[in-house]
Amino acid sequence: MDKQIQINGLSVLLLRAALSGIFIVAGVSHLLNPEGVTQRIQNAPYSSFASMFGDPHLLGILSGYVLLIFGITFLLGVFTRWSAIILFITLIPITITIQMGNGLMHGPLWKNIALFGGLLFFILNNPKSFSLYNK
Repeated sequence: MDKQIQINGLSVLLLRAALSGIFIVAGVSHLLNPEGVTQRIQNAPYSSFASMFGDPHLLGILSGYVLLIFGITFLLGVFTRWSAIILFITLIPITITIQMGNGLMHGPLWKNIALFGGLLFFILNNPKSFSLYNK
């Protein structure tokens, strides 16, 4: 039962643009306000989890670069699947450190879960619609 599913290419572009926006804005925010990101990490309920990866200030700056660079490549459709994988992997410790300690009824936790779902769509399907470069 291998039925081909057709997806409108414009809808893929719109999803990719909407999804990438949050990563680009977050990346810019991390780079413009690294002290604020450091404070958020240090005040988070699971700050010890982030500390396993290194200095919170350096983590904020590095994650800012990753979110910005791969948010842009994801938006443009440059290595879409790889961009989505890197964003997915970057989002895991951010979600655990910042969002998990606030409970299941915390809206930003569910926003991140929705982001995981959107990224999984591109990881599993790797649609090539409106991509600049995507092997």
